Amino acid sequence: MGFFERVYEVVLRIPRGKVATYGDIARACGAPRASRQVGWALHVNPRPGEIPCHRVVFADGSLSDGFAFGGKDIQRGLLEAEGVTVGGDGRVNLAKYRWTCGQMQNKQADAAQADK
Repeated sequence: MGFFERVYEVVLRIPRGKVATYGDIARACGAPRASRQVGWALHVNPRPGEIPCHRVVFADGSLSDGFAFGGKDIQRGLLEAEGVTVGGDGRVNLAKYRWTCGQMQNKQADAAQADK
């Protein structure tokens, strides 16, 4: 499985009402320094509407100017429809809404052990 496919697999696991950062996704994919590549993968998302790219935010909780589906306002609307509050400064409270991807890493480790 290539890097982009791993990104999509991780992003698909972010629950409704939660967000993850680009760095969180990169770490869950085993490439902690690949945050920008995560952004590129999401920008060329082959399955919009299925892969919830709107649930991925910057490390400070801010929304993406270049959000692939139409910018910050669309991303804000999608997140708020799922119960995620976006502050007046355009940021999500990561202490409240962050999904840490730890569950995904554990599942990947379990799957790797099962393959041995």
